[in-house]
Amino acid sequence: MNRTGRDQGVLNPPHEDVTAWDTGSWGTDPYANALRNGHGPLFLRRTDGWLLPLDVERWCAGADTADLSALRRCEGPVLDIGCGPGRLVAALAARGHRALGIDVSEAAVDRTLRLGGSALRRSVFEPLPGEGRWGTVLLLDGNVGIGGDPPHLLRRTADLLAPGGLLIAETAPHDIDERVRVQLDDGGASAAGPAPAAPFPWARIGTPALLGYARRHGLQRVDQWDADGRSFVSVRRSRTVRTTSQTADTENSAAVISSQFPRNTSGDSPLAGS
Repeated sequence: MNRTGRDQGVLNPPHEDVTAWDTGSWGTDPYANALRNGHGPLFLRRTDGWLLPLDVERWCAGADTADLSALRRCEGPVLDIGCGPGRLVAALAARGHRALGIDVSEAAVDRTLRLGGSALRRSVFEPLPGEGRWGTVLLLDGNVGIGGDPPHLLRRTADLLAPGGLLIAETAPHDIDERVRVQLDDGGASAAGPAPAAPFPWARIGTPALLGYARRHGLQRVDQWDADGRSFVSVRRSRTVRTTSQTADTENSAAVISSQFPRNTSGDSPLAGS
């Protein structure tokens, strides 16, 4: 267990530059190449040399049993933050949800579009379609670590959700609250390629830490569960007292979000309603 943030390579990074690292680091060749090839090796290397393997093969496959345990809980239009190659967006679309993925990697967005999903090349810290109107926001596959500052990310997520909206996050399978600087590392597979990007902030947190941060931003625990060795938690944004105009806005929220979706590359119709 690590709740102190004192391991070598661990820090408490400021969040002012998260858009810059978000866009610059995950757009580099090791990640793009792994997604194009459909496999690793790919790691996050901490500054002390510790490696966190990234499960590229699973990301590039179809949604598995653990994924579906989260997707079954989705409500209304869904925003998948850090959608990667798009398996979750595609699975949600197949279930009849309006679903939009965002990712800072062009290769990730391209692969999502080829699957028939909707995706934008965008950082979560940039302006996004449908802010304050999403029924569900996903932070799976370690994406709760984006920006290296979970409280800031959860505050941003709360702003994206509609009143009463649901955040579903995947957490570390043990009690940890770690802030680190890491680099993408392909294990030397592209040694002849360009120099690696500069280290960027990342975080790993377990369910207890996430729930603690979530409460600060009006996100209340709904459920937590394990599936195939992965840990998940869902929290809900507090509902507000609705005026007539707020009620009308909520009723039209799915249509507003849908109107801002990108068309996929095949020219298909917008996604079916949820």
